[in-house]
Amino acid sequence: MKSTKRIHTMYNFKTLVSCFVLISLIACNAEQSISEPKWPETTNETKPWTRWWWHGSAVNDSELTANMEEIQANGIGGLEITPIYGVKGYEDESLVFQSDEWMKAFEHTLEEAQRLDLGIDLANASGWPFGGQWVQADDACKNLQFKQYRLKEGQRLKEKIEYIQEPLIRAVGHRVDIKDVKFPISSNKNLQELALDQIRFEKPLPLQTLMAYNDAGKTIELTDNVSEDGTLNWEAPAGTWKLYAVFEGWHGKMVERAGQGGEGNVIDHFSEEATLNFLKDFDDQSTDVDISSLRAFFNDSYEVDDARGESNWTSLFFEEFQNRRGYDLKENLPALFGNDSEEMNSRVLCDYRETISDLLLDRFTVVWADWAKKHGAGIRNQAHGSPANILDLYEASDIPETEGTSPMRIKMATSAGHVSGKPLIACEAATWLDEHFLSNLSKVKENLDRYLSHGVNHIVYHGTPYSPQAEEWPGWQFYAAVHFAPTNTWWTDLKTVNEYITRCQSFMQKSAPANDILLYFPIYDTWSEKGRSMLPHFGKPVEPLTKELSEMLLAKGYSFDYISDKQIQKLETENQLIKSPGANYKTILIPACEYMPVATMEKILELAAAGANIVVQEHLPVDVPGLADLKKRQDNYEQLVSSLEFEMNDGVLESALGNGKVLKGKHVEELMSATNIYPEAMAELGLWVNRVNRAEGTCYFISNWSGQPIDQWVTVQSSGQTAVWFDPMHEKMGTAAVQKTNDSQSKVYLQLQPGESLILQWYPSAVELEEYPIWDAPAQQTVLDGDWTVTFEKGGPSLPETYTTNQLGSWTMKSDELEKFSGTASYKTSFAKPDADAQAFLLNLGEVHESAVVYLNGESLGTLVGPEFQLEIDSSLIKDNNELELKVTNLMANRMIDMDKRGVNYKKFYNINFAAHSRENVGDDGLFTAAHWSPLPSGLVGPVSLSAIQIKELK
Repeated sequence: MKSTKRIHTMYNFKTLVSCFVLISLIACNAEQSISEPKWPETTNETKPWTRWWWHGSAVNDSELTANMEEIQANGIGGLEITPIYGVKGYEDESLVFQSDEWMKAFEHTLEEAQRLDLGIDLANASGWPFGGQWVQADDACKNLQFKQYRLKEGQRLKEKIEYIQEPLIRAVGHRVDIKDVKFPISSNKNLQELALDQIRFEKPLPLQTLMAYNDAGKTIELTDNVSEDGTLNWEAPAGTWKLYAVFEGWHGKMVERAGQGGEGNVIDHFSEEATLNFLKDFDDQSTDVDISSLRAFFNDSYEVDDARGESNWTSLFFEEFQNRRGYDLKENLPALFGNDSEEMNSRVLCDYRETISDLLLDRFTVVWADWAKKHGAGIRNQAHGSPANILDLYEASDIPETEGTSPMRIKMATSAGHVSGKPLIACEAATWLDEHFLSNLSKVKENLDRYLSHGVNHIVYHGTPYSPQAEEWPGWQFYAAVHFAPTNTWWTDLKTVNEYITRCQSFMQKSAPANDILLYFPIYDTWSEKGRSMLPHFGKPVEPLTKELSEMLLAKGYSFDYISDKQIQKLETENQLIKSPGANYKTILIPACEYMPVATMEKILELAAAGANIVVQEHLPVDVPGLADLKKRQDNYEQLVSSLEFEMNDGVLESALGNGKVLKGKHVEELMSATNIYPEAMAELGLWVNRVNRAEGTCYFISNWSGQPIDQWVTVQSSGQTAVWFDPMHEKMGTAAVQKTNDSQSKVYLQLQPGESLILQWYPSAVELEEYPIWDAPAQQTVLDGDWTVTFEKGGPSLPETYTTNQLGSWTMKSDELEKFSGTASYKTSFAKPDADAQAFLLNLGEVHESAVVYLNGESLGTLVGPEFQLEIDSSLIKDNNELELKVTNLMANRMIDMDKRGVNYKKFYNINFAAHSRENVGDDGLFTAAHWSPLPSGLVGPVSLSAIQIKELK
């Protein structure tokens, strides 16, 4: 191919050949002005990590080392150790969680990780949420129960003040009689077999308070009038009285998927004492263990309330509420339970929920983080699903972590990380992408790209089971796919995806967010609504508070981060930009909402007075939340908002305030335009985009999962002197074709096939680099229709015989043996150089199941994972006569179908054993089965073709 290497600036030098002086100046100053683009440095943190399940902690030193060496060699940079339920038949090898023997295995792992340059995180619990056998009833998660009574003047209560907790038992995958379970839970010796999910014993609950309220508004606390047997020693005075008795119940949630020693009660997340008592077990057991190389402790999400009822109480709640909300909740129990006026119910309930949120932050997350620091480590925390403002929980975490595919859930973690300046924002990647054994590397890459495009920069696979080397295929498995394990057929090809992620994250980790908008998260609106239960939970796949607005912003291409009330207090204004500890923004967007605290409004107007632009959708919040000092706070709030005087300006209501302004209107796009904020147009093409700032200049991660190829000029809201394309999948780079619009906007020519990704990096000076090739439409297609020799290289249950064919198709059509085969086959063919004048040839493999490594004349050209299976080959690499080899790998599925049909027992785990993702794949035994599946298409289906291509001449 003709070389296109030259010094590039923003302009096309073809039109400036006569500008000798300009060219001479560039040559004279080349040493000072020419940059040398290069791939950023990589570390074990820029590589993807994986969750490493220790089934039953049935581990030993030699197997730990062997597992780690295999994982490290495949391009994975770190491991999160999560001990999990055991394997039947390996009971004698299981190590009790956090026992002396377990700690020795853990220490060996840390030592080997240092040798292999692998990072290590550790889950604080065996399974999730936090809990274990050492968590006794006093520290277990609790719930709120109450009873009402009525008395008239002169009456005494005949019934006892008592609440007998109804028995409840739920187990995973089977029925258990509660009579067969002893109290306390730790006294049961068969907890692995019981696999308890939730249990409540029939017990009288401790009384927290008894309050009496009469029709005249008088309140009397009667708790001390209740004898030990529940008798109330009180005669009702004048009036009609309603009595509310509040009891502390045991929620009964058990640790999910726990291994031996980790089973038992989930902790009370609203109690500092319970948190510290839980963590003390690790302290006691790790005294003589060197854990200095441990990076972080891990929490696998809240998930206390994915059971019957919710955990919504703690023993010190009344005291905590008084201290935080400024009034006595006991005086307002009718409102708490929805029996006062609508406004009182709303305000007291809001204060109750905010207190729960505060406790989850202050009594669990912060306490845990401070404890970790004493061990020289941080915390990696999944906060989604919590009954709290998860933005604040994520900010209190050293590494916020998300999961799932919802952009809104992802952005909750990334927003908190961006606003607070966290260098790493993680995700639990590729959980249940599909049914077991059906996820290919194309689906994996799509999942990873979704995270990267929404601000995640630290991929953690879900996950990799520890498995003994001698264990029969498929080895130990985890119940929630995908299986990032050496026994997976595509494990070798996964290394290409790992290298792709490493290159992407090397850019994204050394960057700061370049989002324009801070979107206020109006949590008090939800806290003030009745709802279906006492506690709303946040970080759901669809967040109703800002759903319509958030989805519009994403679809149009506006870049934003959510921000909480607490985070707003840390903002400053400088040169009309809003500065957070982690990034700069152009505006705060207040969605149409009803409630906002006085302190939040004060801070927002302070930012505006200092020069910031504040944008309000439709109307300002109309009231303050909560009950304490209500009239005073309402008056203060009214004074603040009444200080704004709005006037119409180009269709937008504006109120000047100091050096800034507040803008208000129904149409957010008009408001953004009025503040010179414009969307990234690539979003409306269906592209996934993440824009960041790096030392070199603005940088974009761009991924095409629109289903259509992109081949056009696109506008970007950034500029520079030179732009460079980096192809992270093939490690190629080249200068981009650019048209400068103005100092803050440009056009670049973008060519992306479905499933492809590129990184665009701006530089402030000229660069010495070849142009990134933009190809014209393929011409003169040549189908490679000669004979193919198909040789099976690895896989099973056995290696089929080699065969030759001139008709490509799924190898499952060839024989019964091949219907059962999962693994890799080599396809070889010969071809003559096409008679075409071309700078390059496009090799298109057609239909492939599921990944392919391409070799031309013995040289590897790369691994293709789809959804498109094509690559450009420089014409200089194609000889007169050539040998093409394609090593194609299918999924595990066909071999698993055969195993399930034959009843091979690979599902031999305690607890959940091996659950199906879809109901139609549940067998008669309640476990996953593939026995009714038909063989999946496998191998090279084609057609395979070569097409002459030329560099496109751009107008």
